[in-house]
Amino acid sequence: MNLVGVLILICLPSLVSSQYKPTWESLDARPLPSWYDEAKFGIFMHWGVYSVPSYGSEWFWYRWKGNKLPDYVEFMKQNYPPNFGYADFAPMFKAEFFDPVAWADLLTKSGARYFVLTSKHHEGWTNWRSNVSWNWNSVDNGPHRDLVGK
Repeated sequence: MNLVGVLILICLPSLVSSQYKPTWESLDARPLPSWYDEAKFGIFMHWGVYSVPSYGSEWFWYRWKGNKLPDYVEFMKQNYPPNFGYADFAPMFKAEFFDPVAWADLLTKSGARYFVLTSKHHEGWTNWRSNVSWNWNSVDNGPHRDLVGK
């Protein structure tokens, strides 16, 4: 199966089975898919508003505003004006170099057997238009395009 096929399989909501319950015991009983279990190399990518400051990880907002970790607070003081908020990063997330065909080609050439894009993270930003995330998604803000479906 090629990388695009794997992406399609990952995205199909019909793959979610009702045989599992929202408990650790039930979830731990599910088998690993063979495409995942047999792969020697795969890529998980986190990409969103937290990519703009290019500091830390996808937990940037939480470490800056939640934990108030000193290095994150200091980074913001040194690089952004006073009263700059996390939402102010959204218009700066432009994805101007995003070329899904080139990415798929590069990922395939890397030898990755699967690729998982974390397209919505804990701070709520979605990389597609979302009717439950108005103005906090990649279509209404930032790049003004669907980064998952097209």
